[in-house]
Amino acid sequence: MGRLGGSVAILAATLLTACSGEFKLPVPGASDATEASTDTAAGLTNSATPDRPFNPFLDREETTVSARTVIDKPSRAEIMQTGTLPEFSIGRADAPVVLIKYMSLTCPYCRRFQAETFPVLKREYIDTGKVRFIIREFPIGKTSGMATIALRCAPMDKYLTLYEKFLSQQAQWVSQEVRLDPIYKVAAQVGMSRQQFDSCRQNQAMIDGLKGVKERGRELGIIGTPNFFIDGRLVKQVIGMREIREMVDPLLTGRVAAGAAGN
Repeated sequence: MGRLGGSVAILAATLLTACSGEFKLPVPGASDATEASTDTAAGLTNSATPDRPFNPFLDREETTVSARTVIDKPSRAEIMQTGTLPEFSIGRADAPVVLIKYMSLTCPYCRRFQAETFPVLKREYIDTGKVRFIIREFPIGKTSGMATIALRCAPMDKYLTLYEKFLSQQAQWVSQEVRLDPIYKVAAQVGMSRQQFDSCRQNQAMIDGLKGVKERGRELGIIGTPNFFIDGRLVKQVIGMREIREMVDPLLTGRVAAGAAGN
């Protein structure tokens, strides 16, 4: 294989690592199902030990210890519980349906969802007040983790813009090893200075908050990216507008009917 062909193959494998926590090449003809994290290989395990705290950026090393507790049928309140960091959301706070997406910035399926599905979802459901959309970070691997730290450095009003830039420009910054300069070049597109970028990498409170977001996701049953909660229903697969309509429309119809009956 030539140098170019080898580089493309490595990049493809690296991108899929973000969805699965495993280093594998895409399988020709395979279904577009969500790649499961290596958490599942050991029954949703956690590498935390007294001398080695849990680190969500090192998934490929997290397969050798006892299983973690996963909440069985979490309640809406448990799903909506937040940690120390504010989370990005768009849409009416009182929208009848809440859709939560767990994402990794290096995941190609997350990129595809944002490019193809999100614009329609926003136009038909979010902008019309039917759905509140929440993004939660579930970084898999150190490269995704470092980009997620940069994403969290941006002001909340630039979060979605930078999020979409990281996804659409994956080919420019994703690699097997963390490369700070390419990651910063993406962050700089929303006005972030190098000093701000470097400072955020030392912000332990923010990093701990991100660890908490991912740890909580695992407790709720998240195993890879993208995974979703749609009004409390956990969906562990890639979805498009067809699946969203199939799940969301009956909820909206039922709530309109319930509201009419209560009047």
